[in-house]
Amino acid sequence: MLTSVDTDLLRVLADPLRLQIVTLLAEETLCSTHLIEETGARQTNLSNHLKVLREAGVVDTEPCGRFTYYRLKPDVIAELAGQFADLAKTARVTAENNVKRSCP
Repeated sequence: MLTSVDTDLLRVLADPLRLQIVTLLAEETLCSTHLIEETGARQTNLSNHLKVLREAGVVDTEPCGRFTYYRLKPDVIAELAGQFADLAKTARVTAENNVKRSCP
């Protein structure tokens, strides 16, 4: 049984600021002003990270006047979690059956 994890999405979420943004957006929909206040990031830096998250399909945007609100797409996170759950299941089966390749 071959299990794979979305490495592109892992790279996106591996950045500490992007992970902090995702964690904040898991709790509520926020605009960039809120995210700047919460993270302490500069506007330019935050905008770049939000662009990466949008392009990776992790967040949705909602224009509201001169502000843009960001919302986490939970299905994307759930899919990645499912991939890790599958990987853990494979590892359990391997350990329980003592699967190992013999040395030459």
